[in-house]
Amino acid sequence: MIQHLDVDGVPTLLAPTGGPMRAGLTFRVGTADETLARSGITHLVEHLALAPLGMADYHFNGATSPVFTTFHMQGSEQDIATFLTAVCANLTELPTGRLEVEKEILRTEWSNRGGSPVEAVPLWRHGARDFGLTSYPEWGLGALTGDDLRQWAARWFTRENAVLWIAGDRVPAGLRLALPAGVRHPVPAASSALPRTPAYFVSGSRAVVLDAVVRRSTAASLFADVLERELFRALRQEGGLSYTTTAGYDPRGDGYASLRALADALPEKQDAVLGGFIDTLAKLRVGRIEQSDLDSCVAKREDLLGTAEVDAARLPAYACNVLTGERNLTIDEHRAELKAVTVADLHAVAWEVAGSALLMVPEGNTADWAGFVEAPTCSERIVDGTAYREREGDGELRVGVDGVSYVGPGGPLTVTYADCAVLLAWPDGARQLIGSDAISMRIEPTMFELHPGAIRVIDSQVPADRQVVMPARDPERIPQPRATESASRREPVARSWWEIPLMVVSGLAALAVGGLTALLTLGMFITETAEGEGWLWGVVVVGWLLTVILALPIVLLRRRRR
Repeated sequence: MIQHLDVDGVPTLLAPTGGPMRAGLTFRVGTADETLARSGITHLVEHLALAPLGMADYHFNGATSPVFTTFHMQGSEQDIATFLTAVCANLTELPTGRLEVEKEILRTEWSNRGGSPVEAVPLWRHGARDFGLTSYPEWGLGALTGDDLRQWAARWFTRENAVLWIAGDRVPAGLRLALPAGVRHPVPAASSALPRTPAYFVSGSRAVVLDAVVRRSTAASLFADVLERELFRALRQEGGLSYTTTAGYDPRGDGYASLRALADALPEKQDAVLGGFIDTLAKLRVGRIEQSDLDSCVAKREDLLGTAEVDAARLPAYACNVLTGERNLTIDEHRAELKAVTVADLHAVAWEVAGSALLMVPEGNTADWAGFVEAPTCSERIVDGTAYREREGDGELRVGVDGVSYVGPGGPLTVTYADCAVLLAWPDGARQLIGSDAISMRIEPTMFELHPGAIRVIDSQVPADRQVVMPARDPERIPQPRATESASRREPVARSWWEIPLMVVSGLAALAVGGLTALLTLGMFITETAEGEGWLWGVVVVGWLLTVILALPIVLLRRRRR
């Protein structure tokens, strides 16, 4: 049974465990509370709070997710008291002396991310804001100051915005949670960048991924289990098409949950995996759900609920529900809800999934044949403004008083200044604007016939708190237009030994034939042509034609040599 206590004004959860003591301090703040221009601030606070602890004989760590940030550890009672007391002290007085060092560590951490197939999904559903920010690098790190971090910590890392959970028989002696006063913050509203669903987008990943938003319920969590079984059966056991088939259910704290499923594929089998994946979804949508599958999934859940460590295992999720105000069920209530779920309930969830689905398909495939609409990759609006031609291609950049548009291949793309989530600025003059709808536009001055004042207009119109200065680039990484051909840059044409002798012979022959033909022509005009000598005019015509033919090699060879 989970006990509800209070430690220094922080709600505390305590559950027994048969193993070593473990504990966590969870705050209701995450990446979804940030903006793209200041992304990484929560993660940086987490690192700074842990940095002074150095190496220890016990295991500890921190984690930042879209909605929560948690500091957790496993060890002795005294170790846990020392750890959590130090974390709270560091959050109250952030050790900013390691600010630049921790920034570099976070940049390294991002560069080593594995590139999961699902990384791009959030930005396609939510755009460059709230729950979509996990798809982007932590661009805000560079400009963050100690004052920025202290203000962020004072707002979010407070005792009213935290829950302590402990798997053990008591609260560790000597534990002090010296956190400032504050307020409990609600989960941010989830935005949408999808005009219509179900939708799909194309990715270079070798996997098919489903992302859906469903109402939080026991039936929805069981549906994820049933979907995983169906995908495993269809794509691995029967079709031999996939190795990994998974499905998961993740409540986001606002009464809804994200439901995701994945199936990997070899390049030559991607279309078959996509077809089998969509067929499985269609099967569940029409209600072809086996009672035996539901019974198996319920039995697995009940087995977990029957373990001695069930309450201790539930503590992290239980704490999150306390922070978001969502209901926590008792073990008996869990069992009752599991047994109450029917095939008809799963069928209703299948329709929810179908209505909100976002499908990631491998490159070279589409899903419009299955009723999915393509997620927008272009803008509907084009701003009025000064047009600057692209140095290569037929595109143009329009810089206006309320935004920037690119009109050309792959467009139109438009980002208005008011809706700009971030403006990335490089010292060489390059700019990248990303709208809150995730439309991205890169402006390379070397690739457009830009007036120098155009970049200044853009910089002056985007609010300063949305601008991020990027590090200087290697000159070799700055794109340049392809060099245009000109006579001065052409390679000289290789010349053969026979060209000049041929030109001399051709010239002499043309001169000889042309001279004789000229004399004959002059004689024909001076003297009267006797009857029967009209054929001489034919000789004149042939002579001049032969002269032209003999002179032609001279003309061609001279042009070639030039």
